[in-house]
Amino acid sequence: MTASVDLDTQVRAADPDRWLSSRFVADVQARADLIALYAFEAELLAIPTRVTQPMLAEMRYTWWAEQMEGVFANTPRVGHPVLEALTAAVARHGLERAPFDALIEAHIGRVHGEPHDLDAFYVGPMQIAARMLAGEGHDATVVEAGRLWALSQTGRGDEAKAQAAAANANLKTLPTAAFPAVAHATLIRSDEPEPLKRLRLFWGVLRGRV
Repeated sequence: MTASVDLDTQVRAADPDRWLSSRFVADVQARADLIALYAFEAELLAIPTRVTQPMLAEMRYTWWAEQMEGVFANTPRVGHPVLEALTAAVARHGLERAPFDALIEAHIGRVHGEPHDLDAFYVGPMQIAARMLAGEGHDATVVEAGRLWALSQTGRGDEAKAQAAAANANLKTLPTAAFPAVAHATLIRSDEPEPLKRLRLFWGVLRGRV
């Protein structure tokens, strides 16, 4: 089994909504790059489940922060599938380091009891994903979708539903290629079956096809 398949399996188990969104990326390499980003996030999210002491968790996050040096110098830790795949994606798309550092810092703050930094946790990664799929120039367009996703994932479903129309309206100008980066934002938890059908419906609504 290749490293890319391993990461795909990891993301499918850890983050099914975004994994499902990634299925709409037709280009195999672009999809693999997106999965590399989500696998990186999955690694960070898993740390508090593996250690119980905040300082131990912070040490692990510090290790990941140090690995960003290699990722952005195109010299990743050899033999680490997530870091190797993320490094290739960073180089391929010319990604900036700041959102990655902000995400790690937000995780450190979280294990010490600080409130969620919603922009660092949700908006920044969505902007990275959009850049991977459609290039620069779409950061502002996806901000509201990122915050919608943040609200839905942090138990603020009523606020998320109230914001959904505005978020979707902003996405009207987003290139079709970038939609897998934001599609999961509409999958607000419910008892509704067949999430793939709902995702296809959402896709059609935004593109004026239904």
